[in-house]
Amino acid sequence: MIYLIGSLRSQRVPEVAQDLRALEYDVFDDWFAVGPEADDYWRTYEKGKGNSFLAGLQGAAAENVYNFDKRHLDASDVAVLVAPAGKSAHLELGYMIGSGKRGYIFLPPQDEEPERWDIMYKFATGITADFSELVCLLGRPIQC
Repeated sequence: MIYLIGSLRSQRVPEVAQDLRALEYDVFDDWFAVGPEADDYWRTYEKGKGNSFLAGLQGAAAENVYNFDKRHLDASDVAVLVAPAGKSAHLELGYMIGSGKRGYIFLPPQDEEPERWDIMYKFATGITADFSELVCLLGRPIQC
């Protein structure tokens, strides 16, 4: 199974998931269903209870989301981070690679130069901005 990692605010995530499913990949992206403002609502909820960020991390909501994501990361064979993405996405990719699993970064099209360059992307198993190349990296060649 491919764990698709990305930003809750990125419409590229469901598009990439759909394209991979069209090639009969088993893709996990159910985390995307909570919507683009889930993290904002969680913060507002915890602050409304008088909690700091650190206290919120100890709460039941954070524990539930963490366990949900970790369970599916552990069950996956490979991860694809759909860039651009934030801190959580990069931590998830690092977790997968640190667990001995393959982890790829799928960049926006090459005509969209990243705002910030990051040398540590070299930790990834592979990096590409081309969907056909991503599929080749995942091991199901289209025309590699």
